Amino acid sequence: MQDGHRLRVAVVGDDDDDDARDSLRFLLEAAGYDVLTFGSAGEFLSSADVRTLACVLVDQPMPQVTGLELVARIRLTRPERPVALMTGSTSAELTRRAFELGVTNTLEKPLQEEGLLQFVEHAAAQRTAR
Repeated sequence: MQDGHRLRVAVVGDDDDDDARDSLRFLLEAAGYDVLTFGSAGEFLSSADVRTLACVLVDQPMPQVTGLELVARIRLTRPERPVALMTGSTSAELTRRAFELGVTNTLEKPLQEEGLLQFVEHAAAQRTAR
């Protein structure tokens, strides 16, 4: 909780994958978080206030703007914000680029509930410690 409100988490994924975003939203809401979902990087950039977020979960494969491109844009205004990159296929190059952008965690699909919740809990603890 932050100032009497639940901590806010954003989930940004491919607009063709409503079920995956809904599943993540349900899991995180059950864990006590306020969850905002976005079907594209553009939707996130035009309507999300990154300052209010405890963390951001970003899908790597998205049309128009990839997850890493979105992370680079987030870093322009909030370099400290914890971001996890969700991907179905990791590579040394992807891992290197994610590290350079300060991605806090790379989560492989199918996502493991425990790893996802650990990331969000850690991000939330950092946010409330400030």
